[in-house]
Amino acid sequence: MTIDLRSDTVTKPTEGMLAAMWSAEVGDDVLGEDPTVRALEIRLAAMFGMEAGMFCPSGTMSNQIAIKLHAGQHKEVICHKDSHIYLYEGGGIMANAMTSVRLLEGHYGKVSPEAVEAAIQPDDVHAPMTTLVSLENTMNKGGGSVYRLEEVTAIQEVCQAHQLKLHLDGARIFNALVASGEKAADWGNVFDTISVCLSKGLGCPMGSVLIGDKATIHQARRIRKAMGGGMRQVGFVAAAGIYAMEHHIGRLGEDHRRARQVADILREHPHVEEVFPVETNIVIVRLRDISPKEMLSKLNDKGIKAVQFGQDMVRFVTHLDITDDHLQAMEKRLK
Repeated sequence: MTIDLRSDTVTKPTEGMLAAMWSAEVGDDVLGEDPTVRALEIRLAAMFGMEAGMFCPSGTMSNQIAIKLHAGQHKEVICHKDSHIYLYEGGGIMANAMTSVRLLEGHYGKVSPEAVEAAIQPDDVHAPMTTLVSLENTMNKGGGSVYRLEEVTAIQEVCQAHQLKLHLDGARIFNALVASGEKAADWGNVFDTISVCLSKGLGCPMGSVLIGDKATIHQARRIRKAMGGGMRQVGFVAAAGIYAMEHHIGRLGEDHRRARQVADILREHPHVEEVFPVETNIVIVRLRDISPKEMLSKLNDKGIKAVQFGQDMVRFVTHLDITDDHLQAMEKRLK
């Protein structure tokens, strides 16, 4: 039995999800005629108290569309130095929006309102114009750390005071909401746009939805088309998103519980120096006396898969294909 903890993107659709996909009613989405896509977009926007949504193939595309919407040439986006939009989206900020980036420090990948305000550029021809702040929840490089509503509301106040847009990379937003017990609609009141990913904790084969007000999403569709993101009978995939919203959000707490168990197992490992605090489904460990490459090789020999996550770190992620049996086997193999 292989224990694949590389990412929550490795999941396969469940039988129920496949049945929903197989029976989906579809149409040409570029022509606005796919009823299942429309239903998903409307449902997600309503959940977050926002006006409209747009289905995208990936979270990277929905994030990059948002950056292009809110920033551009001679402008700047503020984000944490470990943000997915900066580290893992192929240089898209430059390639797609031609936008400058101001990188911030922050504990476990989170930024403070004070740091955001201090980073805003002055009105000076020598500097790009700050127009956008982007946050990530949960914070991947922070070990699945969770922003609370009061934290992002304080950042929103800074943005409003300086006429800045605020975007959320909600790659694992449902993990964050389950962990905090907060309501999606309250989060929709804070951000101008949110990218809601379906292919991570919710277990869909692909897809993200960018949500915002009607005018913003109308313009976003033009950008999506230019990026090659116009899709046709994509309702088969959107149906997976609807199924996941109905069946997979409530179970995320199980992934969080299992992640804490993974952390407990790894704390006893002789090569583990530190385990990051575990709030959701991500476990990051700092190593001692061994390189990540060597550690991953040793784990792989025992049928355990993980990924390198820095010069001396390895990441493990729980998901709906990881069961208690997997964790029992992991504990035995690492003794």
